[in-house]
Amino acid sequence: MEYVRLGKTNLLISRVAFGAMRLAKIGQEVLADENALSVASIVRKAYESGINFFDTTHKVPESEKLLGEALYDIRRNVFIATTTNAKTSGDICRDLDDSLMTLHCDTVDLYQFETEKFLPMPGGADKIYDTLTNLKEQGKINHIGIVTTNIETAEKAVRSGLYETLQFPFSLVSSQRTEELSKLCLEMDVGFIAMQPLGGGVIENLPLAFGYLRQFENVVPIWGIKKQEELDQLLYFNEHPPVIDEQFHADAEQVRNFFN
Repeated sequence: MEYVRLGKTNLLISRVAFGAMRLAKIGQEVLADENALSVASIVRKAYESGINFFDTTHKVPESEKLLGEALYDIRRNVFIATTTNAKTSGDICRDLDDSLMTLHCDTVDLYQFETEKFLPMPGGADKIYDTLTNLKEQGKINHIGIVTTNIETAEKAVRSGLYETLQFPFSLVSSQRTEELSKLCLEMDVGFIAMQPLGGGVIENLPLAFGYLRQFENVVPIWGIKKQEELDQLLYFNEHPPVIDEQFHADAEQVRNFFN
């Protein structure tokens, strides 16, 4: 497994990251199919294969709980990220306390504020940014990030220097502006976490999707995994990366042209 520094967090994380938002769905399938591998076994296989970065969200507390249970005894060896979209200081604190409880840990490595057009700033009347920094000082979170699908908000967050990471949609069908955003993150030493690396499900060619993002050394894709086969495919391409040649670029351009 290859590891990359996640911007100014200085966390050394696997370039294949585990999107754990769908773990609750795996749990439902396990109940329906006695032959299905358990949530814990899939998460542990990911860990044993070198994946050390797991991203989840407070919007799906059952997934947080399942992830926490799967990683409980190896918590010190992995990095866990989760999110909040709370609108007040008090609700953020409650969200974090709930997340810590369901994740079975005392600290979240990366706590991400999920937003669209509003960007918390120091000294704001909403007190959101100040609350996040206070939680960091208390040791409840180690690093602060932003999750957004709004590129203006993303650019503002990166340029502000206030956030250590950005999670933003990035895939083969993304715009040139998103590629420039990844370069801005590199310039500002902000970790870039790519959500929706399959374009929200529109890209079916995993080798193309994987190979495209592999070209950006500072970008860490979050692969939403809900089946053992999906994990196996990602691990295979991690060990045997697609060859980036003229045919690859031609195929990639064909996909981009189709969707854009």
